[in-house]
Amino acid sequence: MLKVGQPAPSFALPSTSGKTVSLAGLKGQRVVLYFYPRDDTPGCTREACAFRDDQAKLKKAGAVVLGVSADSLASHDKFRAKYSLPFELLSDADKSVAKAYGAYGEKTMYGKKVLGTIRSTFVIGADGKLEAVFSPVKVDGHSEKVLAALAGEASAPPKAAKKKPGAKKK
Repeated sequence: MLKVGQPAPSFALPSTSGKTVSLAGLKGQRVVLYFYPRDDTPGCTREACAFRDDQAKLKKAGAVVLGVSADSLASHDKFRAKYSLPFELLSDADKSVAKAYGAYGEKTMYGKKVLGTIRSTFVIGADGKLEAVFSPVKVDGHSEKVLAALAGEASAPPKAAKKKPGAKKK
């Protein structure tokens, strides 16, 4: 699994903008790159709509949001239009980028082990290094966690509680 501080793996993928979007082309910008299993499914829709609803806050934090799945651009276009998604969706048909980010592999679905996309989000700094890694992602409340990471709150290691001299253990 990728770790905070590592360089983000490079990518170049076709986008719903009709252009190829690459990490190199985004240099100097912060990027929220999120991997999701399928367009227009319940969890993926909730996640995309949360990023849509928080778009102004994400932009204010200086971040570009990009969603990635193995779905086709035609599927992505329908999904974006249906839910008025204001950000680009990228098609990773061969799952090579998802694999490079560790967002594809074995997971448990309905109690069975399967191969598939592991819902994951990566906050990439303007310098191309990972600022935050979320994997696997729980959809509800995730957009707020990403906003906290962009504000520098989630990337800081948790502070250890200081014990007072002579304090009793609970």
